[in-house]
Amino acid sequence: MSAAERRVALARAALTVVDRDGVHAATTRAIVAEAQMPLGSFHYAVPSRDELLRDVVELVVADEGDAALAGLLGEAVDPRDAIRRTLTAYLDHVRAQPGREQAMFELTQYALRSPELDDLPAEQYARYHALAAEVLTAAETHLGIRWTVPVAELARLVVTITDGVTLAWLADRDDAAAERTIDLATAALAPFAASA
Repeated sequence: MSAAERRVALARAALTVVDRDGVHAATTRAIVAEAQMPLGSFHYAVPSRDELLRDVVELVVADEGDAALAGLLGEAVDPRDAIRRTLTAYLDHVRAQPGREQAMFELTQYALRSPELDDLPAEQYARYHALAAEVLTAAETHLGIRWTVPVAELARLVVTITDGVTLAWLADRDDAAAERTIDLATAALAPFAASA
């Protein structure tokens, strides 16, 4: 196995550990045990645990993007329907893997207090914003619309909404309340769509 392949396997193992047990439990030893590799493999493939946590963020963002795009590229008939489907697909993703989403919040908070990772939260949210912008741009193409505000600004709003829906759902596991919030978010976002 090459160093690059080991790094991917270690990132997936780290994601499994943080999903199941939280960021605090993602020690080097726990990660290599999950990956079924000797401890020396870790340092061969990755400079540090903190560097591996950056890879974990990339894995999660990619999964979230797949979920959001799947919702959008369904059978949406108009912007309101597309927004609702996309946010619902995202919520379904959160419900399917709550530990993973909780770990992302933990990782953000951990990084904000760790000098070695102080740039990770900005990097993490830049990825979230870029992903939201990608979904919004895909919606323009898919639906033949244009957004009436800059996509970057709308993307930031979408991330703020999804963070709020995620954290509230993690706290109370109230599906009906989360779906009502998505309805309100849809009503707030839809007016920003105009015919192209």
